[in-house]
Parts: sequence; C-alpha cells; structure tokens
Amino acid sequence: MSLESATEHKYDEAALRNLAEDVIARVRAAGADAADVLMVAGASLSASCRMGEVEEVERSDGQDFGLRAFVGKRQAIVSSSDFSKTSLDQLITRVVAMARLAPEDAYCGLAERDLLATTFPDLDICDPTELEMPAMIDAAKRAENAARGVTGITNSEGAGASCSHSRVVLATSEGFSGSYATSSFGMSCSVLAGEGTEMERDYEYSSVRHYEDLTAPEEIGLVAAQRTLSRLNPRKVKTQQVPVIYAPRISNSLLGHLAGSISGAAVARGTSFLKDRLGKAIFANGVSVVDDPHRPRGLRSKPFDGEGVANGRTIVIEDGVLTGWLLDTASAKQLGLRSRGHAARGSGSAPSPSTTNFYMQAGKTPAVGMISSLSKGLFITELIGMGVNPVTGDYSRGATGFWIENGQFTHAVSEITVAGNLLEMFMHLTPGDDLEFRYGMNAPTIMIEGMTVAGE
Repeated sequence: MSLESATEHKYDEAALRNLAEDVIARVRAAGADAADVLMVAGASLSASCRMGEVEEVERSDGQDFGLRAFVGKRQAIVSSSDFSKTSLDQLITRVVAMARLAPEDAYCGLAERDLLATTFPDLDICDPTELEMPAMIDAAKRAENAARGVTGITNSEGAGASCSHSRVVLATSEGFSGSYATSSFGMSCSVLAGEGTEMERDYEYSSVRHYEDLTAPEEIGLVAAQRTLSRLNPRKVKTQQVPVIYAPRISNSLLGHLAGSISGAAVARGTSFLKDRLGKAIFANGVSVVDDPHRPRGLRSKPFDGEGVANGRTIVIEDGVLTGWLLDTASAKQLGLRSRGHAARGSGSAPSPSTTNFYMQAGKTPAVGMISSLSKGLFITELIGMGVNPVTGDYSRGATGFWIENGQFTHAVSEITVAGNLLEMFMHLTPGDDLEFRYGMNAPTIMIEGMTVAGE
C-alpha cells in the first residue's frame, strides 16, 4: 500500500498493516536503529435523552497513528490523526531528530524477538452489528421511561446508548505485525428521588462486546430507579470498627489498588507498599486473582500486548500468595526480569504495565450469608474520593451504603468514611460466591473484618 492511498483505506486491516510496515522501513532508512508503529481506527455512535427529550446525538470517525523511534538508548514518540503522505513524511523526519536529542534511557527498547506473539487466538471481541441512530434514541428513552415510571423518582440525569467499532494494528522493526478488531455496546441510566436537599441519585449501566449480551433498556432503568429509592433518608453512624461489605459494583476498586501496587513500574521506582512482598502471602488462604487477556468476549481482551508480546492467563495471587509483577519490557529490564505480556499503550505514549480482564476468583462464602451473619456492619454501594497512599497502603475513602444490624439492612447511610491499611485489609478479606463478569475488573461481594467507619 502506498502512503498516497492510506486515507482511502483507513479501516482496512491489510492496508493498515502494509502502511505500518512501510513506515517502519522508512523510519529505519531515516536513521533510526529500531521503531514501532501503533494505529487505531474506528467509529462510534451515541445518543442520550433526558426527561423524555433527545439531549445529544453524536457520531465520530477517528484514526490515530503513533510512531516510536530509537537511536541507541534514546527514544522519541510522535503521534497524529493525519495519515496523509505529507503528514507521515514529517512525522518520520521529526521522530528521528527528536530521538537523537532525547536523554539516554538504559531500559528503553523493543521487546525481545523470542517473546513476540506468533499466533493470535480468536477472542470473539468484535460483533459487526451496526446500530442506527433512531434505534439508539429509542433504547435510551425506554431506559429513562422505565426509571421515571417508578413511583418516587422525581428527576433524571438522563439515559444513553452507545456503540463503537475499532481496529488496532501494531508493527515493530523486530518483525512483529499484528491486528485485531473490537466492538463495544453500552447502555446507562441515572435518576434522582426526593426533593430539595433530600435528593438522592443512583445509576445502572451495561457494557458488552456483543450487542446480544447487552442488558435490556427497561431493566437498566428499573435497577437505576430501585437503587435510587433505596438511598432515601440516609443517616450518619457513630465512629466505630465493624465488618465492611463491598458490593460487587465497587469491590473491583480494591483490585484497582492491587493492580497499581504490583505494577512493575511502581515496584522498580520503590513506590509500592508491596515492593518487598513477592512470593509472600498478602491475602488469606484460598484467595486468587487472575489476569486473563484471552477471555472470550472480555471487555479488555486482546490477542497480544501493547508491545507485540505473547500474552496469556496469569495468576498474580495464588492461594493468597503474590506470584509476580505486572511487567512490560522497560519495567522488566529495571527489575532484571522479562516481560510477562502486560504492556498497554496509546498512540502518543510509551508502553506501561497494565491489566486486561483482571478478576478475583469467587469464594465459597454465600454473599447473602455475609450480610445475615453480621450483628452490626456496613454494606458499601458507592465510594467517593481517592484517598489511598500507594507507598504505605493507607486507605481512606468516603462511602455511602446501608447499615446492617442483626443480619438485616436497617437504613441508608451517607457522609461517612471507611479507613484502614490495604495490606491489613487484603489479609482480612473474604470473597463471596457471586462473581460476575460485567467490567474490565471484576470481583465478587467482598467482606473485610474490622475496618474503621468514621461518622458522627
């Protein structure tokens, strides 16, 4: 494929791969010792409504081109959305000149050839279904109407529907060339109940790879309404130490803190509270956490990582023990290790370690039994703020939810803070048996013994 015809075929896989390989050859000829190219092209459609009226309709077609060049141990990155010959010529000249002037980085470089993916599994992450705008508007209205039709709902923040399709192409001067297509379909609704200063809001949403897996609009709306009504008339509670239960829709936030603390980049910098815990128990026996980039229809599934490295299912916590770090090439070199296929990147940035479909395996304790077993405790449905110290593991976040007494929900609670230390929280954590895969990170209901709840 010639540079002149690139823009005419921006979504064609073969054309994009040919273009990427052509650019690699050209940047090498311009003086780079090595290079890689990332291309992302796609289109998205979305519609939203509020109070029964269409609020916004949007369609976007986009393309991004990222070029990284190496001159010795120096690297530079340029990006553009313009695939024209003139633009690419300028980018190639510019990136080599920038790389020559960049500071040396002992750890930069492409992934080793023997780590690169040579086969690409079919992950079923692209549904060719294309939705029309009238159907999306109708779905958004149906979701909101279902919510507003519930007695007690007084206002709406709106409902929305979305779909997108994209193609990713990655090529490197080490001989890697790979591509995959993805799709995404979404539905959301957020409503309010109560009046004046006593108003409460809540939401529900669904995000899937295949349209047939999307939750029905009416169900989205009804769940949003029921959650909102359940939050009316909240109270504060006195400061005390009690067991705390995290609902599944926010229990995955604990996995987010774990992922950040086992990132090779954080460990190499010495900024993780888990930097000295490799091979040691950081959770109770029986707790396992998995990263699986090959999960069929997974929201973050991909057949290779952001550097072209072969990836696969990794158990990062096995029976409570931390087995390894999330590594890309640079962080692996810093730690004297090899990449584990966890690199992620955007068109304008260098790769960095990240998770894919990251989840805590279900436990054996029934989630309903967790609630009924407590004489007193807190059930959290929403977290506020980001009060977590990644260096020490100290944890303090605002929360709302429901107070538990004698195994029953007694009233909604708000304006409280839950606090502890992540390492202690992990060690006293019990996963429920209700794991569902709804997000990029997933966890079942989680109970943690003895956290501080700060209220009145």
